Amino acid sequence: MDPIADIDFFAKLVTQGSLSALARDLGVTPPAISNRLSQLERRLGVKLLNRTTRRLALTQEGELYLSNGSRLLEQMLEVERMVSSSRDSPQGLLKVNATFGFGRRYIAPALSKFRIEYPKVDVQLDLTDRPMNLAEFAFDIGIRFGELPDMRVVGKKLAMNRRFVCASPEYLKKHGVPSSPDDLRSHSCIVLRENDTAYGTWHFTKGRRHVLVKVHGAMSSNDGEATLRWAVDGHGILVRSEWDVQPYLDTKALARVLPDWSLPAADIYAIYPERLNLSAKVRVFVEFLEQHLKAGRR
Repeated sequence: MDPIADIDFFAKLVTQGSLSALARDLGVTPPAISNRLSQLERRLGVKLLNRTTRRLALTQEGELYLSNGSRLLEQMLEVERMVSSSRDSPQGLLKVNATFGFGRRYIAPALSKFRIEYPKVDVQLDLTDRPMNLAEFAFDIGIRFGELPDMRVVGKKLAMNRRFVCASPEYLKKHGVPSSPDDLRSHSCIVLRENDTAYGTWHFTKGRRHVLVKVHGAMSSNDGEATLRWAVDGHGILVRSEWDVQPYLDTKALARVLPDWSLPAADIYAIYPERLNLSAKVRVFVEFLEQHLKAGRR
């Protein structure tokens, strides 16, 4: 049963004026139209039309059904036009989830510029220390680092992002510069506790060599900003993403350690729960954010 389709059928029948005319228009037989009308009248329990061989005449119930149904049909068409146009014109509420540090430093400014360019979009930014279930909390977009956690999640890579080992020049002057990953076992390391990764285990790669080092230190946190502050203050050696530490490397507040060794990448992704029929606000913001991050690296 599809009441909207029934209203549309009945309105077309009245407009055409005869069963045969509508049959020709739809490319079906007149008996098919007659059967459809009979099914509609049986469902409603009333007679909508008085049929003769030459004309159709609306009953009182038919006039009521047509007049009110036509208004409802127009309202539904208007709703569909509004929803369809939203694919072309960004509008409505855009809900974004990101981590605290990256969200404050990069996503919040991007949303500010996006809101100026697309004033019909309202924005809601939720910053969390752990990734949240997008569908459960009705987020449109989540910003994630590293490999996508779930094959069912759809994602677009926004930017490459390496992980660096770094420490303050003061710390390295006092404790020496490690020459291999194994040297880190004798150093004070600052550990960031995030997600469900092995606590204090750092993975290094150089060519075909793979080294896992269990590091130790007196300071650890689940907040990246705190660990960066401690590293700048000389408390130890830290692993952080390039996007986080580059400003400190530029000012010489931090220096890279073991630059010939690689760690697992922390590439930046925008993820969303649905692959098809992305609304304009999601599609346009993902493109906008990609360009915003590229401009920030120049």
